[in-house]
Amino acid sequence: MKARARPGHNGAAATERREQRLWSRDFGLFFLSRAVARLGDTMLPVALAAGLLQQGHSATSVGLAMAVPTVSWAVLVIFAGVIADRVDPRRLMIGADLLRLVSQSCAAGIFLSGHVALWQVLVIGLVNGGAAAVFQPGVAGTVRRLSADVQQGNGAIRTVEAVMSLVGPTAAGLLVAVASAGSVFAVHAGTYAVSALCLWAMRLPDRTAPPGARAEETGAKRSAAKGMRQGLGEGWRAVRVRPWLWGVLALWSFFALTARGPTAPLIATEMVQRHGVTDYGLVNSALGCGTVVGGILAMRLRPVFQLRAGAVGVALFAVFPFAVGGGLPVPVIAAGAVVGGLGMAFWGVMWATSIQTQVPHEVLNRVYAYDIAGSIAFLPVGEALAGPAAELIGRRTMLLTGAVCTVAVSVALLSVPAIRRLRRADGQDRGEQG
Repeated sequence: MKARARPGHNGAAATERREQRLWSRDFGLFFLSRAVARLGDTMLPVALAAGLLQQGHSATSVGLAMAVPTVSWAVLVIFAGVIADRVDPRRLMIGADLLRLVSQSCAAGIFLSGHVALWQVLVIGLVNGGAAAVFQPGVAGTVRRLSADVQQGNGAIRTVEAVMSLVGPTAAGLLVAVASAGSVFAVHAGTYAVSALCLWAMRLPDRTAPPGARAEETGAKRSAAKGMRQGLGEGWRAVRVRPWLWGVLALWSFFALTARGPTAPLIATEMVQRHGVTDYGLVNSALGCGTVVGGILAMRLRPVFQLRAGAVGVALFAVFPFAVGGGLPVPVIAAGAVVGGLGMAFWGVMWATSIQTQVPHEVLNRVYAYDIAGSIAFLPVGEALAGPAAELIGRRTMLLTGAVCTVAVSVALLSVPAIRRLRRADGQDRGEQG
């Protein structure tokens, strides 16, 4: 008969087991893939804003350039989710990385030539968004299949992505200052090559059904032969029967339209024109620093009501646009970026973990695709309207309005019983809740 371990030792042993199971060879490769891809992605906004503004384009053009990839992503991602539930998502992700390697190489050539037409940037953005749509649905299932502890896996990936967010904007600002925006696009293309190599070397374990779910698994296998429409319908039904899920999607659509969408191009334009590219890069690095802290907190804290805790994090994001819109000094804006990054990172881990552990694995990629599409459906609209709205009422007023809307969304999340009362799944490591 085993002796009972002391609580402290028991907790430490459990943590050690989670870390040992988390850091497998394959999870390490996926971790590296996400890290290098995120490095390039966080360099891109600096290069895009600086490159277009230096070529004489307006803030509206910057907003459109940021919006087009999102439109492409939102339109195609739910179809990619159906495919990812039926085939090996690793192959889809590798193909998406290779396509973006080509498109960003073309972007580098255009910006290095010194003759940048807006339509060229928009076409490349359209291709990049489509590739991202193919890539993204497989992420949720990959984290779940490679991580014995899903929250730890999400937290680790969010943390390393945040570290890259810390390094990327500063590196991009320095590259633009000493070389050109085109050199940043060239580096971005290289990150996709590294990501594809990591995914190629990675092996995913077989998908295993939770106990008692063999009937669902059999049905899922039969559904693989059905049409795209049937697959989309099954994914939508999985969303519809979960009020906490579609409730968050509805609120997040409002958030994307009124706050998250407009703030990205407006903050970029405000910082570049008033403070310069280097300061904008430093503020983005501060945002990444906050995201690192938020990711680490999300790995350590294990609230019973994950979405309730995450909603508090959403409110913290309001500090960032408020600081920029209030015309505060750069150090204060950087501090606001830290707080905002912390809040959004914590929410992101709580939300991703809730989906991955509350939704059955056979429809997970489709539900995740609907989550992505629903979450960002209005993001390109907000980005595209940011410039015209700012010209009408002013950039700072728009940013302050976004801060107010962010707080309103946080309050609404806490006000919906299905969201506020959703309990942490018991089988957190396997996602056995449905």
